[in-house]
Amino acid sequence: MPKTILIVDDEKHTREGLMLALEDKYDIYLAANADEAFNLLDLEKFDVVLTDLRMTGKSGLKVIDKAISMPNKPITIMMTAYGSVETAVEAMKHGAYDFLTKPINLEKLDILITRSLNTRKLVTENNILHERLDKKYNLDGLIGNSKSLIDVIEKVKLVAQSKATVLLTGETGTGKELIAQAIHQNSDRARNAFIITHCAALPSNLLESELFGHEKGAFTGAMEKRIGRFEASNNGSLFLDEIGEIDASTQVKLLRFLEGQTFERIGSNKQISVDVRLIVATNRNLEEMVSDGKFREDLFYRLNVITLEIPPLRERKEDIPMLLGHYINYFGKVNKIKPGGLNSRVVNILKDYYWPGNIRELKNFCENIIVLNREKEISEYDLDKKFISNLTEINDNKLLDNPLSVEENEKNLIKNALIEVEGNRTKASKLLGISRRTLHRKILKWPELEKI
Repeated sequence: MPKTILIVDDEKHTREGLMLALEDKYDIYLAANADEAFNLLDLEKFDVVLTDLRMTGKSGLKVIDKAISMPNKPITIMMTAYGSVETAVEAMKHGAYDFLTKPINLEKLDILITRSLNTRKLVTENNILHERLDKKYNLDGLIGNSKSLIDVIEKVKLVAQSKATVLLTGETGTGKELIAQAIHQNSDRARNAFIITHCAALPSNLLESELFGHEKGAFTGAMEKRIGRFEASNNGSLFLDEIGEIDASTQVKLLRFLEGQTFERIGSNKQISVDVRLIVATNRNLEEMVSDGKFREDLFYRLNVITLEIPPLRERKEDIPMLLGHYINYFGKVNKIKPGGLNSRVVNILKDYYWPGNIRELKNFCENIIVLNREKEISEYDLDKKFISNLTEINDNKLLDNPLSVEENEKNLIKNALIEVEGNRTKASKLLGISRRTLHRKILKWPELEKI
């Protein structure tokens, strides 16, 4: 679809001449004065507004003011026969992208319009990306209403606006990277870089170079200068995950940075100053590592300015149904499957599960169960044995404390279902999420169930 341009000029031959020059590439609208331009701006969406400065009635600066107040905010370019530095400055102050002096050089005009549209496209795409990031990592996007999660969210709100180094602790899979991103997105650095480095994923001899960069020839294989991640995240945030895995040499350089916000590239003596918000995370006990001589005590205290402990999923069980619903719907959309949902017994089983992999394990479970079961409602018989092995007897949808075998649990589930529906096998099969034939076959295994 062609881009739209509004040409505003009180000289008829000028505006019509520009229309002839541009109409092969763009949809052109004409206005003879500012008032006509205002009416068109209210009626149509324009990509570019090309306006004369001095016109009968209101000036072109008023047109620019109107254009940049519109929701779609078109690119504005000023035209004037009175080209001067003062004119350019005044136009720019009002929000003009650029200005041209009359008589208009059509080749320069074409280049300027093309460049302005490309700029507008990049700005729009950048804004959309940031809106998506803001939405994704907004604190409202942290799913759950348990006290332990709400406590973390309240601390994130307080921490985000500071410059303090933050240490995130917690088990693997609890969402430390998500919390780090939320801290960045809710800070005044949100429009600048957020760079993630997984320290354990890089060999110790490469990690130092990745973080601080190196000069050409600093070591064998250093064929060119490399900008490190500290330098790349200037005015933004740097997230170092698994900080407990860094070696002694990198610990020393990291300590020096924290003391003065300066560092040296490998192979250079030049001090580089940057403004970086550092967020680090670990699933290890750094205090024990300090006691064992595996982590520098002075570095630990530099990192431990503000500590946020991210709770494991088993300590926020009331959030599990909400998380299950969210990720089942999410993976249903991703895989273009309409999920059948989970029956209440399954939800109780999953709430009672230990979740050693925390939210990461729960997400994997949701995608697996959606893909393998398509649109069917999920019953306890669809669950992997690991979820059933620690299952306790279900009575009135509450979990009791006596661990049973998988077979005993299955029998008790059927028994409770039959009791609940007063022996109606059709209703019991629906409650259990299995066919009536399957229920009949299972009842034959336990003759005492036939009496219900």
